[in-house]
Amino acid sequence: MNRSEFLKLAFGASAGLIAFRSFGLTPAQAEGPFKLDPLPFDAAALEPHIDKETMEIHHGKHHKAYVDNLNKAVAGTDMAKYNNGTLADLVKGISASTPAAVRNNAGGHWNHTFFWNILGPKAGGAPKGALADAITKKFGSFDNFKAEFAKAAAGRFGSGWVWLIKNGNDIEITSTPNQDNPLMALAEKKGTPILGLDVWEHAYYLKYQNRRPEYVTAVWNVFDWNKIGKNFAS
Repeated sequence: MNRSEFLKLAFGASAGLIAFRSFGLTPAQAEGPFKLDPLPFDAAALEPHIDKETMEIHHGKHHKAYVDNLNKAVAGTDMAKYNNGTLADLVKGISASTPAAVRNNAGGHWNHTFFWNILGPKAGGAPKGALADAITKKFGSFDNFKAEFAKAAAGRFGSGWVWLIKNGNDIEITSTPNQDNPLMALAEKKGTPILGLDVWEHAYYLKYQNRRPEYVTAVWNVFDWNKIGKNFAS
């Protein structure tokens, strides 16, 4: 390759990267049944609590990788039976015998999709109605609940998630390692997630470095309690 050809190639790659960044485009997804939905809000909408760059990388790189790798993991295997099903169907069936690539990437896809949809700009505050009553009944007060949730978040060693789940008429806080969640057949504590928090370092490291408790405190400002309340009600 001569110098002229090299410069043309380099310029073309740079132009493509600029286009992706400028117009919010992402490289083509791997073919398969699972798709990456756009964020339900602008990447900068959660600032200053969660910064734009973190959101762009978290959604456009990390979440996208889970989707792409999940499509690759189910292609040409008996897991392809889920092509006409739903992500939730796949996640609920995950057991100790499920291939690690399916378990990790299906969990990563479901968990992140859930997470984006309980966040929002101009959110925060406190729950209302039936969820507020359930939290008070279980934990004594909303402040007590926040303290217990933060304790669980700080206590999750390494990477994972913290959840508020519903079991019948009861609610409880639990946490899962890596990209597991309480819907999975292998979960130590099973239940329906109504609130979840990503405590992997990629969720907060650019802004908060190793200060996970500071990130957990900030996130209360972007939890959308209207959406979380609907999760509880349904």
